Formats: sequence, structure tokens, C-alpha cells
Amino acid sequence: MTLLEQWDAVCTLLEESLGENVLNRWLKKIEPHEADACSAVLFVPTRFINEWIQKNYADDILSAWQTVNPDMSSLEFKVAPVRLKQEAAVKEEPFPQSENGPMRNLSPANETAGTDLSDTNEVSTNLDPRYTFDNFVVGKPNEFAYAAALRVAEMKEISFNPLYLHGGVGLGKTHLMQAIAWRIKELSPERKVLYLSAEKFMYQFVKALRYDNTVSFRDMFRSVDVLMIDDVQFICGKKATQEEFFHTFNSLVDQGKQIILTADSSPVDLKGIEDRLKTRMGYGLVVDIYPTTYELRLGILQSKAQMMGAEVPETVIDFLAHHISTNVRELEGALRRVVAHSQLIGLPITLESTQDILKDLLGACERKVTIEEIQKKVAEHYNLKVADLKSAKKERKIARPRQVAMYLSKVLTTKSLPEIGLKFDRDHTTVIHAIKTIEDLLKTDANLNEDINILKRTLEN
Repeated sequence: MTLLEQWDAVCTLLEESLGENVLNRWLKKIEPHEADACSAVLFVPTRFINEWIQKNYADDILSAWQTVNPDMSSLEFKVAPVRLKQEAAVKEEPFPQSENGPMRNLSPANETAGTDLSDTNEVSTNLDPRYTFDNFVVGKPNEFAYAAALRVAEMKEISFNPLYLHGGVGLGKTHLMQAIAWRIKELSPERKVLYLSAEKFMYQFVKALRYDNTVSFRDMFRSVDVLMIDDVQFICGKKATQEEFFHTFNSLVDQGKQIILTADSSPVDLKGIEDRLKTRMGYGLVVDIYPTTYELRLGILQSKAQMMGAEVPETVIDFLAHHISTNVRELEGALRRVVAHSQLIGLPITLESTQDILKDLLGACERKVTIEEIQKKVAEHYNLKVADLKSAKKERKIARPRQVAMYLSKVLTTKSLPEIGLKFDRDHTTVIHAIKTIEDLLKTDANLNEDINILKRTLEN
């Protein structure tokens, strides 16, 4: 396949996994420039878009490309501006002039109209239909954020203003934000809801200044019932934008209108934000979304696999939940990659194939659990010696724990079957038999399930 043919195939996969809006809004701005068997250089038009794509979609792009070309191991993003320039009159980060605003009536045809965005009765068209409350998996790390978001979405009275959700990348902030918008649209379609990213707010403000149309800009933003701004940290260091946002914020609060914000850190920890704005943002309810737990990751994977209509073995779900713990986006990306590979190749999903497909990702996320640690903990749990697990003894009281240790070595590490076998003085066929035996027993043996869960928790601590 040529470079362009590969990129077209990659875009098709990305549209299926990320949605048409993400593809059109961000990824179609990428221009593949050069490639060899295992790497590619991709041009993007601005520094901002480059940073945004690398932060949010780089892993998805690489995963999709590896589905098209398994040899692809690295992508390099380079800024190659074509026609975008800094506006000399405004000291703000430039935005692509081909970018449409999130409201329905902002289009290239009325670019010169500045900020004529009167149709704010409609929730933004860039909402992802997958991001609803029904599709949000709730666990201990996010249950408070979920409850607060649901409260805001279902009550017209202002309980707290603003609602400020913060947390690391890929923990569900944007999902909850958009879920609020969908629920308000469902329950109160007459309310004017405006959802947009912080960089889009900046873009609209810069454009209003450029066309000397700040009155229309202010009228539009200060006439909504609910203002939702995602990733507010992107206005850090932008003094003119912060000034405008501060006055917009105050105007809406004075009118009793709801404001909802997300960011990667709490208001007090935002760098480059004026103190008065930090105070306003922290005045309502500030909710931290914590990193995922194993149980939450397990629930997310099970939910996503069901949504994809894919038959994913529990051992694979368990393996992914243990090994990919950085963020939900990376977790979902890994699952999509495994499912896409199975569908394209026409082979069932197995633990072995999953480890092979994700070997690059697993290498970066590999847990610090070793086979030696597993052997030690299993031996302690069953009142045996490690030497017993490596011995030729075949008594059930030794053989079953040995199989458990081999199974855990496969699930909790990325070692190959031969490597695991060497640690037990066995060949890889014995390891395969042990893993299958434990997998079959786990379907019916409650005591074994409990043993496995106890050992996993012990090894994770």
C-alpha cells in the first residue's frame, strides 16, 4: 500500500473508533508526508493542533496504523503551517481559520460575519453520541463526579456554580461534560446550552476582535442558560481571553445561569491563571476524578466490549485491566486495537494474540510484578516452598498451586510461554495446559476464584 492508501485506511478505522466529528475536526488536518516500513512523518498546520493531537489522539492513530501495517512502530508529528499566521493585533495563540465553531450556524460561508451565533438553542453539533450517562461506567474513583454531573443535568435550579471537574487525561471529564449536555437536551430542550472547548472560546474571541465584533460575541455567550467549557487550562497565559472569560463568568452567575468547567488540575493549581479567576472557578463545587482502580477498569472493558459486539474472553479483559492502568482512553484504545485485529484477520481473540498485538504498549505499561514474586506469594498462600512449584512432584496439593502460579505469570506479566516454563523447569506446552486448566476451573470453582483474586490483590500492593 502507498502512504496515502495507508493513511486512508487509518482514517477509516479512526472514524469508526473515535467518531466522524473527531476525524473532521482534528485528524483530517494531518497530512502524511513520508514513511518507511516502521515509521511515518505527519504534518499538522499549527503548534496548537500538533500538541492537541499528540496529547489526545497519538496512541489511537498509532494503534490504527499498526492494524493496517503491523510493522509501523513510531509516528513523528511536525508543524508545517500552510496559510495560518499570528494575528499581529492580538497576542493570543492562533487558531486554524478553517475550523468551524461548535454551533450550527458558524460556517466558512459566514466567516466574515465574526461571531454571529444566534442559534444557541441547539446543543453543539460536536457532541459525541457515545458520551452519555448510560454509557458511563461508575466506580469509586468517579462516583462523586458522576453524581454531581447528574444533579446538574437533571435540576433547573442552581445547586452549585460552577461545577468544576478536574483530573488526569482520559479519566472521563469530557464524557461527563457531554453527558450533561445530552441529558439537558433530553429533559429541557428549550434551555440554551453552549458546549465548547476552551480553545474554541479563544478562537471565537480572537475572531471577534479581528472583525471588530465583540458586541455580538458577548451577547451570544452571555445569553445562554448553561455554558460548558472543556479543558479550561488552555486559557492559561492568555490575558485578553482570561479578561473576557472573567466578565462572561460574572455575567452568567449574576443572571443565575449554570457554568460547568473541566480542567486537568484544580483551580488553585492552574498556572498562568489570574487569581481572581481562580477564585471564581473554585467558588462552586470542585470535584476531583481519581485514577481508575482495577475493578473500574474491568467494568469499563466489559461495557466497551459489549458495545462493540465483540466476544472478548474474560482472561483478556482481566489481562488488560491489570496491565493498562494509566487512563481510560489508552485502555479503550488497546481494546479497540485487539478487536479490530480480530475482525480484520478473522481469528478469535486470545490472550496470546492480545499480548502479541499490544507488545509495544505493554512494554511501556509493564507491571513490576515478576515471576519470582508470583512463585513466592503462591507458595506462601498454599503453605508450600517455591522449590515445590519447580519440582517434579505431581500430587494435587502441589500441581494445582503450580498451575495457579503459571496462570498468574501469564496474566500479570508479559513474559512468553517458554520464558514462564523456564522459571518452573517445564516446557511451554505444560504452561499452556496449566493456563487452560485454570481458565476452565474458574468458570465453576468459587474457591479457586477467591484464591486467584486474593493473590492478585496481594501482588498488586
